[in-house]
Amino acid sequence: MSQLTIIAKGPPGNKGINYPPVSSVDAAKNWDVYPLTDSKLKAKSGVEEQLYEECRKLIAPTLAEEGCINYDMHRSIEDPGTFMFYENWASRPLWEQHMESPHLKSFSNNTEGLSEVWELFQGEKVNA
Repeated sequence: MSQLTIIAKGPPGNKGINYPPVSSVDAAKNWDVYPLTDSKLKAKSGVEEQLYEECRKLIAPTLAEEGCINYDMHRSIEDPGTFMFYENWASRPLWEQHMESPHLKSFSNNTEGLSEVWELFQGEKVNA
């Protein structure tokens, strides 16, 4: 079974975001096989470098977290104010722990109002 779900959409620091629990046994099992999260942020005009620097601050502490397999930040070539994070985690509980980490909470506080787009996706790899 393949699944890709948008689980949150809004600016960083949006206190109304609720991350839904895995609702089925199959989905929970799939999270045990390297859950994937992609996130996309687009800075408001004039604050691109400020958002870039705040995003970069997430890399080192996240890579040091238990269960982080990779945490790759990318900056768009066409639009330098757009950033993507590609990350894989050993399990959903470790990803959820990451989502409550002090550095991610600090990021949300420091970037409130800087993004016009913030999207978070979760999914699993599709095999042939």
